[in-house]
Parts: sequence; structure tokens; C-alpha cells
Amino acid sequence: MADPQTRADYRYFLPITTRWMDNDLYGHVNNVTYYSYFDTVANHFLITEGGLDIHTGPVIGLVVESACSYRAPVAYPDELSAGLRVDKLGNRSVTYGIAIFRDGQVTDDPAVAHGHFVHVFVDRVDRRAVAIPDRVRAALQRLVVAP
Repeated sequence: MADPQTRADYRYFLPITTRWMDNDLYGHVNNVTYYSYFDTVANHFLITEGGLDIHTGPVIGLVVESACSYRAPVAYPDELSAGLRVDKLGNRSVTYGIAIFRDGQVTDDPAVAHGHFVHVFVDRVDRRAVAIPDRVRAALQRLVVAP
């Protein structure tokens, strides 16, 4: 998708609370922290909407790729939202589009950061790729955006 990313480009949102420890020496949220925000929104969706049992279920999702473009700084105590969509839904993997927005922004305001995150679903024990569970697939299907 072309830059800049806006809220209208995403289908699911999760509030993100910045923490004092998220700031770095330069006074803004450190770049690596955005990846934890990405992980949080994707897994929150899988657990709450897809019913993924991360503790004892036979299938888990492993991150195999991620990337982030930073557009504007944020800092504690900013209140943020993470937007989530599905850019590609395969048989065993999903590519999410994820963006971070300042709360209070309107639909056209650009994301402060955006990127992608790829989960491959695997058997918990042998770590071999497996089909995305039906309930998870149905939830992910709701977030698919047209290319």
C-alpha cells in the first residue's frame, strides 16, 4: 500500500499504552518497541477473535519476518492505537499490515509507523508448518484487504 497509511487502511484496532521504559535516551519511543506493539496487536486478535490457545493449543504462530517504517516520533505518555489488517492469507501463513497511530487522530491522519509481520502456523511439538486452524482463518478472513 502506498504511503502514508491512515486508519481507513486497517480493520481492527487495539489501544496501546506507552510506558516510561519505552522511551530511549533521545526522548522518544525506541524503534524496537514498535515490534512489541506489532506482536501485541496481532496476538491479541488471534487470541480474542480467533480463539488461538497460546498456552496449550496444538497449533501456534511463529514470526518469520517483520519490518517497520517510522514516520513520526512518539513518547511516553502518548496514547496510541495499533491498526491491523491482513495483506495476504495463505494456507499456513498470514502477512499482516500493522500501523501505529496517535489516539485522537482522525481517519485521514497518517500512521506514526507502519509495517508488516508474518506468522507461520506450526505444530506446537514438532514445529512443522500446518494449516491455519479454521476458527483462526475465519477471523483473519474478516481483516483481508484487497491488494
